[in-house]
Amino acid sequence: MTWTDPPPKPDPDDNLFEVCPVARAFEIVGSKWRLATLRSLHLYGEQRFSELQETTTADSATLSRILSDLERQGLVSRRLEDRPIATYYDLTERGEALNDVFAEFEEWAFEYTAAEKPAVELPE
Repeated sequence: MTWTDPPPKPDPDDNLFEVCPVARAFEIVGSKWRLATLRSLHLYGEQRFSELQETTTADSATLSRILSDLERQGLVSRRLEDRPIATYYDLTERGEALNDVFAEFEEWAFEYTAAEKPAVELPE
């Protein structure tokens, strides 16, 4: 989507998160732990809670809170297994719609930050 003219400037009384779609999107996915969790699911697919702890390095309480929040936002789904007892998390269709966003952010990071490209290709 390209603007021919920029949208009007927000009024000082406006809530930025209500009038700016980018701010609204970052409010949903913008914390470092949300991004790390979504990116981990993007890269490695469905994972158990313990696997997500390893790939995100989040502590148990933080990861639990983030997963609940992402589930409420409709970005992550939870699946329970009885034998063995396990909880699996995966991206929903809405969460998978962020895949192109992650690819663009990664390219930006490699070009404009000190991030280095990994020595091996990451799964798509």
